[in-house]
Amino acid sequence: MADQLRWDYLSCYGHPHLKTPNLDGLAKKGVMFESAYVQAPVCGPSRASYYTGRTVFSHGSTWNQVPLPIGELTIGDYLRQSGIRTGVVGKTHMKPDTEGMSRLGISKNTEIGLIVSEPGFDPFERDDGLHPNNKIKNSAKKLSYNEWLNKLGYDGDNPWDSWANSSEGENGEILSGWRLRNSNKPARIPEKHSETAFMTNRAIEFIEDSNEKPWFLHLSYIKPHWPYMAPAPYHNMFSSNQFYPVQRTDSEKKMNHPVYKAFMENSISKTFSRDEVRDTVLTGYMGLIKQIDDNLGKLFKFLEDKKKMEDTMIVFTSDHGDYQGDHWLGEKELFHEQIVRVPMIIYDPSSYADKNRGVKEKRFIEAIDLLPTFLDAVDSKASKHRLEGQSLIPILRGEKVSKWKDSVFSEIDYSFNEARKILNLGASDARAYMIRNLKWKYIYYKGFPPQLFDLENDPDEFEDLGQSPDHLKIREEMKELLLQRIISRKNRITATDEFVLKDRDYTKEDGIMIGVW
Repeated sequence: MADQLRWDYLSCYGHPHLKTPNLDGLAKKGVMFESAYVQAPVCGPSRASYYTGRTVFSHGSTWNQVPLPIGELTIGDYLRQSGIRTGVVGKTHMKPDTEGMSRLGISKNTEIGLIVSEPGFDPFERDDGLHPNNKIKNSAKKLSYNEWLNKLGYDGDNPWDSWANSSEGENGEILSGWRLRNSNKPARIPEKHSETAFMTNRAIEFIEDSNEKPWFLHLSYIKPHWPYMAPAPYHNMFSSNQFYPVQRTDSEKKMNHPVYKAFMENSISKTFSRDEVRDTVLTGYMGLIKQIDDNLGKLFKFLEDKKKMEDTMIVFTSDHGDYQGDHWLGEKELFHEQIVRVPMIIYDPSSYADKNRGVKEKRFIEAIDLLPTFLDAVDSKASKHRLEGQSLIPILRGEKVSKWKDSVFSEIDYSFNEARKILNLGASDARAYMIRNLKWKYIYYKGFPPQLFDLENDPDEFEDLGQSPDHLKIREEMKELLLQRIISRKNRITATDEFVLKDRDYTKEDGIMIGVW
């Protein structure tokens, strides 16, 4: 998983200048999904949906600072039932449910406490990749990447910040990667000492450390998320004539929608709406993507040399996209295609998938479909009654699927965004829900008018029909589709479907007689 990688910034997905041959090669060996969507347009809740197979308001981790409740099962909880070691190298963006752990008397210093707080992963190299100096000073544990850099001779308490995510000026001054104006400058370290290279090496070490036992690795690259600081030669590989044209129109500024206006008015969006900012940042952003592809080439070669490609399923995806000034917005957190649509390439080593290699699959899929796919791939006997996604194994293996989803769903709690303050909303009032099918995208905002986009005639989502009198019937139909999706959540988590469907004769089992004359 890459962090904040847009679906359209790989050459296999159509980028004309950003060549990603290693991911292109993976797509030729597997299936490339062209319509993959995340369940939230921001890191934490999106990842929690990947990890649990459940939508955001089902699992409850609604934003980056909101812990995943201790009772939620994740990939590791399921796969350990099949004897599979489940590790993470890189980012999860999950905060432990310390209140829940304390209530149950569970300490993070115990084996079960460590697994619960990670969540469900063996933290082989846990690193969320955001380490400003104040965070380092207030942390009880030293970042292992910093320790590694120190051993290599990079000085300071936080070389992540001062070396890996900073550049150097003409007079030796430190130019921080936190400042977007420095995004096209080279990091102070060579590529082999960068976060991406470090994580790739640690992934290889995890695989070697597994000693041929079954394993699952969540290799979660920190980039191309900000700070957009790439090492040479990646920092200036791309120039403005190789960027996509910015996708925005002046008419969008006139849209009469309070939430969209509030997002346009926040400080991040105003910054990214400036051409000089976009042109500077995209240089670093694209370079970081190219670096990830090169490092994946190294990882794939390792797997091939060790004959592990023959029995290793590989999934490449992202947690969400990046506006980069499109629609006059910066960062993420709304539902345009630039954000909720992600790359999804799956290589299935099974011989059953041979007839379907190199396919470009147009059917809708969602992030929550991955966990049931993993369970089917290992013939897991674990109950799937909590899971809200569908296994992709039949599609990967070219089997006939009689009924498949015709829409995708995403949702956001934007309480932590500056837009909530602009709108003067309460802590539980900043909610929005998206449903899209082949033709329409409908967004319901709590307390505000909806948005509606005709994706056939307006694929760039420039014209909001959410208040158009001519589209009232369409809005009602899409609202009903959204309602059906919301009420189909799997909120009964403590009893399996098998338990519910079991035939019972209470008079024989318990001596309890109900309705007997």
